[in-house]
Amino acid sequence: MPFRTRTAVSGAVLATAAVLLGPAAAVARPAAAPAPAGWSAAPAPGDGAEPSAQDRPYFYLEGAPGTVLSDRLSLRNPTGHAVTVRLRGSAPGWWLSLASTEVKVPPHTRASVPFTVTVPRDAAPGDRSGALIATGGGKGSGGGGRDAVPVHLRVTGQGLSALTVEQVSVHGRDGAAVIRYTLVNRGNTALTPRLAVRADGLFGPVLRRAPRTLPTVLRPGQGVDLTEKWPDPPGLDAVEIRLTVTAGGGVQGSATATYTVAPWWAVAGGALLLAAGAGGLMAVRRRRRTRAAGPGPGTSGVRGAGPAPRAAEKPRPPGGDRADAAGQLAGSGSGVRS
Repeated sequence: MPFRTRTAVSGAVLATAAVLLGPAAAVARPAAAPAPAGWSAAPAPGDGAEPSAQDRPYFYLEGAPGTVLSDRLSLRNPTGHAVTVRLRGSAPGWWLSLASTEVKVPPHTRASVPFTVTVPRDAAPGDRSGALIATGGGKGSGGGGRDAVPVHLRVTGQGLSALTVEQVSVHGRDGAAVIRYTLVNRGNTALTPRLAVRADGLFGPVLRRAPRTLPTVLRPGQGVDLTEKWPDPPGLDAVEIRLTVTAGGGVQGSATATYTVAPWWAVAGGALLLAAGAGGLMAVRRRRRTRAAGPGPGTSGVRGAGPAPRAAEKPRPPGGDRADAAGQLAGSGSGVRS
């Protein structure tokens, strides 16, 4: 079991005078034997373990928001000279505090360095990862080298998993296309996303890619820009692309984008057809406006009306044409007698 406690740690470095290689052993070593290994850093053995045991490859700490977790780093120096080691945490924003940031380890000795991790009260549940970095060759002595010990922290509490797919776009060039998108972890737990891609054109499916695990792990609140290559998109089509991303715990997010591609002759032909259609529409509109304006001057304005009526004639006397003829004879003095 990992060594863990939830009390604050105070005090300086615990220098352990555990002699690893005595002088007699050094003298008895054959001349041809290799030199002792250099210094190293590792989690300190748990309670009851032998001082030489290194039973933990990394630190694992777990606690609720507001707690203080503690552990110890072991620095081992099997060489015949003192080594000065500088210590720091790897991740900015970590809640880690070392009892000392520089330690001088005597020859053939092990030094134990306490540190604490204070979990803020408003920390979201989930997993965090970092490391303790040990660098040799500090003030006062030689002994270069560098060692990193992983630190895994789990903040307990109710976890929330959420994932979104954003800013999907498709860019084509030289007969190929690239799908660009952004994944954002909206929850408080680390996620390993899986991506599925499908694209449908006007006449049916043009792309199907089964879900596969992406080579990235999204930390809580992290966003990452990714690309998906599409080497053989259609040359003439209007396509809708859908990206679907899933992760553990039933998390799923999806987004779509459109991609329209056409060769130059199709674009030119479409432009000509559009222009011809626009010209015909304008002619129909002009014809309708002409009919709505009505007939010109001198016409009745009523469809189907006959010619305008003549002026009214004077009333004709009784007898009709014969009376007219008699009057004309009398007026001429013709000599006809009655």
